[in-house]
Amino acid sequence: MAPPPAAVESALDFGNKANIKSNQDPLVHQLSLNPDVIIRHNAAPPTLYEDGLTEKGTTISSTGALMAFSGKKTGRSPKDKRIVEESTSAHNIWWGPVNKQVNELTWKISRSRALDYLRTREKLFVVDAFAGWDPRYRIKVRIICARAYHALFMTNMLIKPTPEELENFGEPDFTVYNAGQFPANVHTKGMTSSTSVEINFKDMEMVILGTEYAGEMKKGIFTVMFYLMPIKHQVLTLHSSCNQGQDDDISLFFGLSGTGKTTLSADPKRKLIGDDEHCWSDQGVFNIEGGCYAKCIDLSAEKEPEIFNAVKFGAILENVAYDPETKVVDYSDSTITENTRCSYPVEFIPSAKIPCLADVHPSNIILLTCDASGVLPPVSKLTNEQVMYHFISGYTSKIPGTEEGVTEPIAVFSACFGQPFLVLHPMKYAQQLADKISQHKARAWLLNTGWVGASASTGGKRCPLKYTRAILDAIHSGELAKAEYETFPVFNLNIPKAIEGVPSEILNPARSWTKGTDSFNAELSKLAGKFVENFKTYADEATPEVKAAAPTV
Repeated sequence: MAPPPAAVESALDFGNKANIKSNQDPLVHQLSLNPDVIIRHNAAPPTLYEDGLTEKGTTISSTGALMAFSGKKTGRSPKDKRIVEESTSAHNIWWGPVNKQVNELTWKISRSRALDYLRTREKLFVVDAFAGWDPRYRIKVRIICARAYHALFMTNMLIKPTPEELENFGEPDFTVYNAGQFPANVHTKGMTSSTSVEINFKDMEMVILGTEYAGEMKKGIFTVMFYLMPIKHQVLTLHSSCNQGQDDDISLFFGLSGTGKTTLSADPKRKLIGDDEHCWSDQGVFNIEGGCYAKCIDLSAEKEPEIFNAVKFGAILENVAYDPETKVVDYSDSTITENTRCSYPVEFIPSAKIPCLADVHPSNIILLTCDASGVLPPVSKLTNEQVMYHFISGYTSKIPGTEEGVTEPIAVFSACFGQPFLVLHPMKYAQQLADKISQHKARAWLLNTGWVGASASTGGKRCPLKYTRAILDAIHSGELAKAEYETFPVFNLNIPKAIEGVPSEILNPARSWTKGTDSFNAELSKLAGKFVENFKTYADEATPEVKAAAPTV
């Protein structure tokens, strides 16, 4: 018999307790489960495939990935994220629209509702794994859910313990009860819909009700790390991708959707440490996750070969359209959602660095934006105060076609390039970042992958990827740090006069603008005004130096 494919072989290494008898599992007694319940505890992917195929609408793609649907919710529900207000954490939380308060009684009702639903299931899935590749800081996470697809998703997205670690796993540091098929009680105080994602930092638990979107689990754990790492360990949690060069130099990439965070960090000349969630400690950087959760809309072998080739056995395709006969996926079809996704283990990427950590501090901090107004420079060298200002601002543009209802470019600001997941005030993360940049003498850059010549709506063109890559190569080689600079007005940014392989007129938007000087100045002032207005939300805790880094209106 031929040996199994590498992906299958890897999958079979994980989970020797998939078919444990329920009366031998302590969870039966801890959660008062029916003794006849079947518990798939750390099941291997083949077992989860078998169970997943019994779920409505789930099938296997032509390349071997499990295709599943998340029901009505095909994306996160940030307005339904709630934090329990309790004595141990209340004074640290950045309360407001990002972190809505619920009292402990509401939490008890939601938790009971979730557990009552899970107790009705004939089969449950449990995943025990780690968040954080650095053993000095990782946390033990337990996922309890009723869908095989959710269990496979978190098997991919968390870090798999070795058999020895699994044997001695013990009690988790954090537990997720995913009862997403069952609605929240809309009559409970503080509940505004039938969806609720609630986190309790005293009990170290999370409850999910009213949404089957798998990303809620992933981002819930990320939110926990945004709280625990700075508070317990003075470790900075970051919504960023990360890669490492041949000389062990580390780059962090921050950016919202569409800015190029995943594309630019997937550099064949550099090792990928991770594509989305990282921590920066006193020892270096480490990935929080064991997998990747890539957007699939318009995915192709030509544009993103590494991601395209990762869609194989062990991966999950979420909410994609496909041919019912051949099971070939149509990645251009957004009928179900624009937010089509694929989850796969990080080792499916050939350039991945395993383990996903480095005892080296970042050399370059790259803040990515995609400016549709066409007035921001392609690259700027930032001072510490400018890093903090632009990190807190988290600016980019939404472009028509990326979301339903978006018909013209819209300026978007997301604090720390990850506002929905923040727990502390953005200034706390920004100050920590600035301190680390200063301590380790890292260089910081604002890299704009957006439009040049004019705005996206008046005939401008997206900055060619070859120029962006040439700029990035100059950053990594150290050549850009030695360049001659000039001051870009209003935003007061330092911009290079020349970069090898990049037309000099592109480097200063005023010189490449095709609509006249008055038009350029008007657009520049308009964008600057949006920055100033947005920053008012955070000005209460910002230092005078950071406020002074704002554009001059």
